[in-house]
Amino acid sequence: MVKSVMTAYALWALGGPVGLHHLYLGRDSHALLWIITLGGFGLGWIREVLRIPAYVDEANQEADNRRKQPTDKFLPPISPFRFVGQVCVGIYFGTVALIGLNTFNFFYLIVLPLCIGAGVHLVASVGQQTSDLNKTLIACILTSTVFYGSTFSPLPISLAASVTASQHRKYKPHRRTQERRKLGPRLLWLGLALLAFSAPLGYCIFHNTTVTLYYLSDCVKALLDIFWFLPWLRNVLEYFILMPYHILCAITGGGYYEEAWKKVLEIILKEYTEKEKVALRILFLDTEASFAEITQRYRELAKKWHPDHSPSQEAEAMFIKIQQAYEVLQQRHRPRPFK
Repeated sequence: MVKSVMTAYALWALGGPVGLHHLYLGRDSHALLWIITLGGFGLGWIREVLRIPAYVDEANQEADNRRKQPTDKFLPPISPFRFVGQVCVGIYFGTVALIGLNTFNFFYLIVLPLCIGAGVHLVASVGQQTSDLNKTLIACILTSTVFYGSTFSPLPISLAASVTASQHRKYKPHRRTQERRKLGPRLLWLGLALLAFSAPLGYCIFHNTTVTLYYLSDCVKALLDIFWFLPWLRNVLEYFILMPYHILCAITGGGYYEEAWKKVLEIILKEYTEKEKVALRILFLDTEASFAEITQRYRELAKKWHPDHSPSQEAEAMFIKIQQAYEVLQQRHRPRPFK
């Protein structure tokens, strides 16, 4: 079926950030990338207003089997935009892994580099070209050993993977019309890929809400602090990053800064998690206890059960439990970085 430029533009306008026009044109990798990043963080979707005619032409050539079969002698042209996209999406996938999968064994050696490599390869496979996945993953794993344990390791790992993917770029093999998948299997593949990406993050949000919020806020603050030397750029980035929060405040009628943020946190964190309830029981406190009361009780119990002050054989174990309980509750009551 011949693809229409007008239809592609209509789908771009109606559902471009979630890749409807790419799904229509048979660009499944591009559609998945757009769903995960909401249109390439918005910038890619805007750029496509000039690219859609070329996408439609590629789709029609593919459908008519008119695209020339490339050979190993010809490599796809290097695209700076694609390279930047590989780096950004690699970091994005790495950040999601840090949030949702950091409790896995060998996280920094295996899980994190595999996630970043998957993000880089997804961008490398957009359109008519792809790359060598195995070599990209090897580059990720080797780089991760150098930056083991660093919070900022997604950046160098993503850079190494992007350079490797660019060096080994190639055209996708040409598929005959009868070999193309139908819409049902394509949607199933997209759904499974999206589930694999969102499940760890969803699990972390619903089962560890407090830590996730703190980590996200710390990451945003660290990102903004990078641009301390350009206050105007920092303010612009802060405005766009916190846009969902601003919209929420506008809907609820709250202010835009610290007091409204505290009210939002009170709503989200109204219920203690099971881990926090256990910590409260260890300190012999109820859910209404303030942070000052928690701190005071911690100091009293820590002094009582300190191995140097208590002759009991259970003193050391109890002292460790008290410390761990206080650390859990301290996370909940940490001061907010946004003011």
